[in-house]
Amino acid sequence: MLNPAIGKLIRNSESRYKLVLEVAKKARAIAQQAEENKDIVVEKPVTIAINEMSQNLEQE
Repeated sequence: MLNPAIGKLIRNSESRYKLVLEVAKKARAIAQQAEENKDIVVEKPVTIAINEMSQNLEQE
């Protein structure tokens, strides 16, 4: 599932470097929130971040 979402994100991003930074920042926030709420995250935070960002693009 990552490949199609990454392709969409790269096309709509200024640069790959900026995309990596945005995904990493969002993934850290997801991991921190899960830790604070003591939630068990089944998927990796990076996967969740990429999927959320691609869904936001589809809604626009």
